[in-house]
Amino acid sequence: MKIISYNVNGIRAAITKGFLEWLQQANPDVICLQEIKATEDQIPKLEIEAAGYPYQYYFPAEKKGYSGVAILSKIEPKNVVFGTGIQHMDFEGRNLRVDFDELSVMSLYLPSGTNIDRLDYKFQYMAEFHLYIDELKKEIPNLVICGDYNICHEAIDIHNPKGNEKTSGFLPEERAWLDGFMKSGFVDTFRLLNKEPHNYSWWSYRANARNNNKGWRIDYCLAATPLKDKIQRALILPEAKHSDHCPVLVEIK
Repeated sequence: MKIISYNVNGIRAAITKGFLEWLQQANPDVICLQEIKATEDQIPKLEIEAAGYPYQYYFPAEKKGYSGVAILSKIEPKNVVFGTGIQHMDFEGRNLRVDFDELSVMSLYLPSGTNIDRLDYKFQYMAEFHLYIDELKKEIPNLVICGDYNICHEAIDIHNPKGNEKTSGFLPEERAWLDGFMKSGFVDTFRLLNKEPHNYSWWSYRANARNNNKGWRIDYCLAATPLKDKIQRALILPEAKHSDHCPVLVEIK
């Protein structure tokens, strides 16, 4: 199964930039989207179906034009779960899961900590999400959590670690949480197969950051450890330019 995760920073804007043509060429079995920034009635579902994705699931935020996640699939899942059942998470449209026979795939959009209020909320979300996943893994051991985690794990994952050590997304406490989350039973699929530096998935729109590859790796496909030996490929796809993020890919046998 080829799975892609992509923060599209507005699905309608991405479509105007050629997202659907790219999607047909990339041809994943499942694609997890974050920051769709649209309600279901605003999304061109027939065009997406024509691109090869008849199974479409959307979980927008209650606030219009904000956040929201989606999963598009070529394969019909046996079960779909919208949200976590935790009201403050679900209000912002941050979690969506599809269950297939041999594995489950979640699209996650973890909050950013752009100001002190949001940073406090981010830590609350992270703590409750970890507890939620610990329980979920008992029921669903073969879980892949794809999405924008809004955290760089290690110094290798950010272009200027020293200059960003007090910036949300690279705070020691955020990195420690992500490290602990991975050690609780998940594999960073990209780092499992790729040890090289200068691989990023998000670039600021400022100062020509993308052309200079001054980026952050904040998008991950984390696979539960029972799937580790089945991970065949894991890539970042920076040539896709429909957003300030780029897609990340994993193939699982």
